[in-house]
Amino acid sequence: MGLLKKDKKKKPVRMAGHGATSTKTSTARPQQILKTAPCTATCPSGNKIRMWLQAIAQREKLGMSEEEAFTKAWNIIVDTNPFPSMMGRICPHPCEDKCNRVVKEGGVAINVCERFIGDFGLEKKLPLLKLEEDAKSESVAVVGAGPAGLSFAYQMARRGYPVTVYEKTDKVGGMVFWGIPFYRQPEDVLTAEVQRIVDMGVTLKLGTEVGKDVSIDALKSEHKIIFVGIGAHKGRLMRVPGEEGPGVFTGVDYLHRVNNGEKVDVGKKVAVIGGGDTAIDAARAARRVGAEVTVLYRRTRTEMPAIDSEIEDAIKENVKVELLVAPVEVKRDGDTVTAITVQKMELGEPDSSGRRRPVPIEGSEYDVPVDCVIAAISQEPDATGLEALYDGPWVTAEDNGKVADGLFAGGDVVNLGLATIAIGQGRAAAEAAHAQLRGLDAAAGLPAPPIPKERIKAELEDVYPSSPAATAAHRPLEEWLTKPDDEIVLGIDKEQFLAEVGRCFSCGQCFGCERCWMYCTPGCFKKVEPIALGEPYYSMKLETCDGCNKCQDECPCGYMDMVG
Repeated sequence: MGLLKKDKKKKPVRMAGHGATSTKTSTARPQQILKTAPCTATCPSGNKIRMWLQAIAQREKLGMSEEEAFTKAWNIIVDTNPFPSMMGRICPHPCEDKCNRVVKEGGVAINVCERFIGDFGLEKKLPLLKLEEDAKSESVAVVGAGPAGLSFAYQMARRGYPVTVYEKTDKVGGMVFWGIPFYRQPEDVLTAEVQRIVDMGVTLKLGTEVGKDVSIDALKSEHKIIFVGIGAHKGRLMRVPGEEGPGVFTGVDYLHRVNNGEKVDVGKKVAVIGGGDTAIDAARAARRVGAEVTVLYRRTRTEMPAIDSEIEDAIKENVKVELLVAPVEVKRDGDTVTAITVQKMELGEPDSSGRRRPVPIEGSEYDVPVDCVIAAISQEPDATGLEALYDGPWVTAEDNGKVADGLFAGGDVVNLGLATIAIGQGRAAAEAAHAQLRGLDAAAGLPAPPIPKERIKAELEDVYPSSPAATAAHRPLEEWLTKPDDEIVLGIDKEQFLAEVGRCFSCGQCFGCERCWMYCTPGCFKKVEPIALGEPYYSMKLETCDGCNKCQDECPCGYMDMVG
């Protein structure tokens, strides 16, 4: 809304606004209190989502050009996540589910906006910036070049530490590379974002297996800090008769082979066991070599942990999904798989995961004819050779990633989770390691709880006009299988992007709407010049305040509180 100018000759009158005009006074006085946005509170990597969205939404008020605002937003993102292009493609964006705009017409499409800014950074070749210019003497080793290890390496390198990353394969990215098909996560995008970390002076040793090519003793003698981020690349089988032998793969092994360029013969009919992202990725990869694919899952669609849009896209590719069935036996004719026997299930009481436990229905077994079975039910770390470093395969770490003095860990080696969780764990471990090395007090305390939707005046159309969320463009469906490695989701254009960042409510942070100034009769508010992102647009003269509460009543984003 435009600036409402005050008549210099007249004292402004209190205007009727969103709330009823109050004539009562109290001893309470307004305070401008920055609050936690629900998007940021929900982001496992700790990204300051509201801040970078508002850097662009407020660019004209802040005196920034589009490119300056985009660059500002990019630098805010990479402060906690050096992979905005990658995560803008693969993150299941839990932040969007908690967005306060959900109560209006749908949450802000944060993920596609992150991808847009990430791709802008790649296009402009924006470098990652150092936090500290002085070079540190303490050497750092990272075991594993996945999201957690690379996040840790980045955060240590930007603080001036010499970092060496040891990766036993010949590719970077961990499960992001080996476990996600290229039509979802293009290799060149991942490689470009990793290269920025290498450009900070990080030494990357590919094809180097710790415990084999480099001894644990050598690792400990050469490096002051060691971070373990080997991921969980060892798939688990189903523990049913007949699964040992040709024609049965684990999900991670199958995807590893596919992404490594191998031609894997899966036959004409494939059964994929499981309901997570690995299961759906494996199913869609098998469709790309012409197989008929059926996903068999022991619970219902509601409980499937895979990203919902990926399930929908798999169905569009004619992947069949059979629910409430579990494998009992793999049948063979010699070494050749002929069928998988499954048993029907029903849901019982919730188990430790919070989901209702599948219960077998006696006598309900039947055969599904298949040529190949891909078991994508779970996975675990392969800690072979690292026994002298920690008691594997899993690592038990504190919340800050500390395992022991000088030893930290994060990612799937600690607990199976999202890439965004691994990135956040790598950053937290780096901050703890830096504090340990420099004798600093580690960051303490939990962030304030997120500002609830009840504090946001979403119904104010003059402040928050109704607008549908942006949706990413896709390549034509008929090309999905004929061009198997080409990226399917194409993102949004600049016009969509600028409209989408404008949908952010700026929950708990001043965005210069001017309502406190407009509705204050005593004239307590004075515009701040120059303004700064994240800071209040107005200063207050509390000595003239009569405690009417109007500024709090009219603040649409919940930034103003009456305290006293």
